[in-house]
Amino acid sequence: MATLTVRDLRCSVGTDSGPREILHGVDLTVRQGETHAVMGPNGSGKTTLAYALAGHPKYHVTSGTVTLDGEDVLAMKVDERARAGMFLAMQYPVEVPGVSMSNFLRTAATAVRGEAPRLRLWLKEVQEAMERLQIDPSFAERNVNEGFSGGEKKRHEILQLELLKPKIAILDETDSGLDVDALRIVSEGVNRVRATGQVATLLITHYTRILRYIHPDYVHVFAEGRIADSGGPELAERLEEEGYEAYVKGAARG
Repeated sequence: MATLTVRDLRCSVGTDSGPREILHGVDLTVRQGETHAVMGPNGSGKTTLAYALAGHPKYHVTSGTVTLDGEDVLAMKVDERARAGMFLAMQYPVEVPGVSMSNFLRTAATAVRGEAPRLRLWLKEVQEAMERLQIDPSFAERNVNEGFSGGEKKRHEILQLELLKPKIAILDETDSGLDVDALRIVSEGVNRVRATGQVATLLITHYTRILRYIHPDYVHVFAEGRIADSGGPELAERLEEEGYEAYVKGAARG
């Protein structure tokens, strides 16, 4: 059973005045088949957690441990983490000029699977996944995210998720900038992957609206770089009514 285990994770980022610690000791365990929603206000450290787990060079882990199936994630390079089964859907997906979506996807699948997928089967797999996400087939030959709308970029992130079949999916504010229709389509894609029972999902968001479509097993409230509270779906409902103010004040006093 795939398990991501985070223990006492501390992480800093460089600033003009020197390193500033963003994560102040995060403990989290996400198991295969589970969906964990990480919620919190802007600046609470949610995206820092996502990038630290993925190995972004801007974020420096100063202490703590991260393991995936008992393997030391922090000792892995970024590409090694991806091949080990970690997937990050970014809040702001980057453009990659000169690289078509079709080439990008097949190269990524080859790296993850250890061998190139058979072309005929692969083309069928991609076509079916694009149809489910209502992506125009012509996008396969366009450069990665170049000229894409926000909703189109997010759909392509979920296309990658469906095709690469990771062990742990880290979705960083996947609902950001989506209209109602795009949110529904993206959520349906995430739910198809979840329904396999083969992936552990870490869903990072500000708002509860995506949780109307993707129902979490656990909800964690992030405040001031640490998990301030954890519970079930009812915690998200309480946040919808009361907001984050009490947690932010509590973290500041702590």
